Amino acid sequence: MLGSLARWLRILGYDTAYDNRIADDEIIERCRREGRIALTRDRRLTQRSRLRGCLLIEHEELFEQIREVLKAIDHEISPNRLLSRCLECNSLLESVDKEAIRLQIPAYVFKTHSHFKRCPGCQRIYWGGTHRRNIYQRLTTRL
Repeated sequence: MLGSLARWLRILGYDTAYDNRIADDEIIERCRREGRIALTRDRRLTQRSRLRGCLLIEHEELFEQIREVLKAIDHEISPNRLLSRCLECNSLLESVDKEAIRLQIPAYVFKTHSHFKRCPGCQRIYWGGTHRRNIYQRLTTRL
């Protein structure tokens, strides 16, 4: 399973679909239909798919997997893309007025932060904090 990899790719700002309940044929079809790259640890799926964009993930360790993907797609970590997608549903986050979400966030967060984003898909609210900087530092030191 590559659920953790999918979540971290979303953290990095990549459009990442993940559903571990669908069959291999559905994965192949969805990738063709949506122009996606299939990431898998299943060698048989890689051979069967004949997708131009099917990447076999060789490593077990998460940051090695991230490194594999970034190398395969020839990308580097971009601070501007970091945390630009919803970690739950993958939608691009949108800026939202602080007053519009006052009752949906903790009072301390309301007082100490000025910029907020909301997912248009699942309505989850995000705000900047030390976690953004910590994630970026963790990624740049591990990758």
